[in-house]
Amino acid sequence: MNLKPELPLPPHFDPKKVGEVWSTPYEERAIQAEEWARTHDLLPASQDRTRVCLLLVDCQNTFCTPGFELFVAGRSGMGAVEDNVRLCRFIYRNLGRLTEISPTMDTHQAVQIFHAFFWVNAKGEHPRPLTVISVEDVERGAWMPNPAVTAGTARHTSQDLRKYVFHYVRELARAGKYALTIWPYHAMLGGIGHALVSAVEEAIFFHNIARSTQSFFEVKGEHMLTEHYSVMRPEVLRDQSDRPIAEKNRFLIEKLLDFDAVLIAGQAKSHCVAWTVDDLLSEIRDKEEGLARKVYLLEDCTSPVVAPGVVDFTEAADAAFGRFADAGMRLVKSTEPMEKWLFKDG
Repeated sequence: MNLKPELPLPPHFDPKKVGEVWSTPYEERAIQAEEWARTHDLLPASQDRTRVCLLLVDCQNTFCTPGFELFVAGRSGMGAVEDNVRLCRFIYRNLGRLTEISPTMDTHQAVQIFHAFFWVNAKGEHPRPLTVISVEDVERGAWMPNPAVTAGTARHTSQDLRKYVFHYVRELARAGKYALTIWPYHAMLGGIGHALVSAVEEAIFFHNIARSTQSFFEVKGEHMLTEHYSVMRPEVLRDQSDRPIAEKNRFLIEKLLDFDAVLIAGQAKSHCVAWTVDDLLSEIRDKEEGLARKVYLLEDCTSPVVAPGVVDFTEAADAAFGRFADAGMRLVKSTEPMEKWLFKDG
């Protein structure tokens, strides 16, 4: 394969601003991107003979910008910001090599099964953020669905909803998934936290204009009655009566596997990235195990959830990436030229 050469960084990119929120000057960037394409002989992405997709998992302010609800600090304390500096540099340097950039958007509203308002105890109190609700907690009534939310769930009585949540937490345990965690309100639809990180969004827009292409955005996480860490599927698909409540994202799975290479980055390494890759690997194994070799994980563009003194998912995230590598996926660095690792053995 003949890869186009790496490009310089465009003058507008300022790594010091990656941790800030600001508005992209679209008209100015569009003019600059067209000129950049002419200067560097960038062809429309539709003419790529080797098609490469960059899947960006939840590069949103809620996870990536200090001070927002679920900032992924990693062990360095600035993990997601440092990741996105490298990610933006990677996008700009490889504008001519990336056929499509596909961001996922974690998307929530107030009343969902992993938010505090959904649950109450016997005193009518809501659980605090980061409370873990186990099978035993639901079984003994330590936490119950808030009767006030029943009407909007399609489970028309509190009894129906209690049966469902007991089924839900048992399904999480049976499948070996994370126990139900009450997360702070985050990635709220319409809020600033829901938006992509400004610098990443600007880089995606610049790519769109420079390569005459359109990014594919995938929204996930809106379902009231299930978590949705992985963009490939929600955590639970069927209710206690075996009725479907949600389904796999078969369209996205087929779309990704149609590319010659899929690069994956984003947040958080221990949660949404890990489960997305895990589900993609399961689909690959159902088709052809060799397809795993077309997946590349940009391991320096993702960080695990770490709350000092509370929880540290670093080792769990590293173990997951180790499993992915053992299955044939490639762990690579964004700082290394793509020609050193793309479609290379080992």
